[in-house]
Amino acid sequence: MTTATPTPWSEWLVAALSRPVHGPDRERAALHLIDWMGCAHLGQTTELGAVLQRWAQAQAPGPIWVCGHPGLQAAEATRWHGALGSCHEMDDVHREAVVHPGDTVIPAALAMAQRENASPEALLDAVVVGYETAIVLGLLSGPTHYAQWYSTATTGVFASAMACARLLKLDATQTQHALALAGMQSAGVWQCRLEPGQAKQMAAGHSAQAGLVAADMAAAGVTGPLAILEGPLGWLKATGGHLDAARAQALLKTPAGHAWRVHEVSFKPWPACRHVHPAIECALQLHAQGLDADQIASIRLETYGVALSFADQPHPQTALQGKFSLQHGVAWSLRDGGFGLEATGPEALADPACAALRERVTLVCGPVQDRAYPQSFGARLHLQMVNGSHHSSEVVNVLGDPENPLSPEQVRAKAARLLQASGWDAAQAEQLIGLIGALPQAKAMGPLWESLKAGRQSQNVSSAQANESKRSS
Repeated sequence: MTTATPTPWSEWLVAALSRPVHGPDRERAALHLIDWMGCAHLGQTTELGAVLQRWAQAQAPGPIWVCGHPGLQAAEATRWHGALGSCHEMDDVHREAVVHPGDTVIPAALAMAQRENASPEALLDAVVVGYETAIVLGLLSGPTHYAQWYSTATTGVFASAMACARLLKLDATQTQHALALAGMQSAGVWQCRLEPGQAKQMAAGHSAQAGLVAADMAAAGVTGPLAILEGPLGWLKATGGHLDAARAQALLKTPAGHAWRVHEVSFKPWPACRHVHPAIECALQLHAQGLDADQIASIRLETYGVALSFADQPHPQTALQGKFSLQHGVAWSLRDGGFGLEATGPEALADPACAALRERVTLVCGPVQDRAYPQSFGARLHLQMVNGSHHSSEVVNVLGDPENPLSPEQVRAKAARLLQASGWDAAQAEQLIGLIGALPQAKAMGPLWESLKAGRQSQNVSSAQANESKRSS
């Protein structure tokens, strides 16, 4: 008598991802593509953009579109774009999985779609299944994984591989091997949060590129360990995930009628770590009441423990530290009534009144918020005024989450602002956003590629001017 071989968990996932993608799913994918375009183009104007320009000098030129560059081969274009989406911390995020799927999925899907001359429908379907992969694996790996591992990168390599496998029209077995080869390249630890540099962005870029390469290699016939997820020496075991077969079945064997999880992904309204957003929203609510920030005697912020571990930064000195500072998010929002791109600039961080207000912020792990995390990213802000009065605000579902969503119009307006801040003129930005929004009904990708090429030329001028300004200052 022989013992049946257990079904690899990757087989469950591939089967679940074969369910139909419908019109509303493609429209949602297009909205995430619009959001990513704004984030990535603005990312190209940062110091990381200059680093990528130097890196690209050693790479072979190619026909694949790259923002801020004449063009690269598909794998290198994917790495370039994968590094840019999170530069200003405005990238989309799935709350419970705590992954940013757009950072890895969209760069890989765009490069593969252009290389393979894919249709708009095929591109959007690939984005939907890629997002699903990142989210499901983020949920599967859980908080013990996220405590040590940068889950956007570690799950993102599987997600980009799945998106590319879809565009390459791989069969189920080939797709399983693409996932296996992706898992062999999964990487990214949280030490990058504790030291300066661009390693976090580089990890996302690697995952996007490695997933594309994994799909290409699987298409060529390279095979991998199909029990990559659950094996005794597999990904979950190695990275602290919980090997619960019943839970894995519930997540990975998604029934045919289940809604695609791309609809659960949140859009960020403010350029800051998502764990800071509930505090910002609380502060903005209090500012809207007309309170005088100069008359605040003390500030108490209650939020969940993970937010404290990521964003307890009382004296931010750099833009990145400002984006990961609960104290600065509260102080600036209370004073300014907003939290835009200027909120973490040198002038904002050095503002004496804002610095003084940061000193009055006390952070507390709120038991209510901590129990609700990660299903809810919440905060409660309490102010005591000089005259002895008290004021409070509370956020349970932060702006941009499915329960408190940004409208499609707000997402498009955000992308337009970011594109213009990166050097696009208003008309070009609106044209690009319109073309992406029309992809669910479009027959060909040509107009989008042409728009991106034209916008790239404008951004090149803007980036050159910005770099010259940096050199002369």
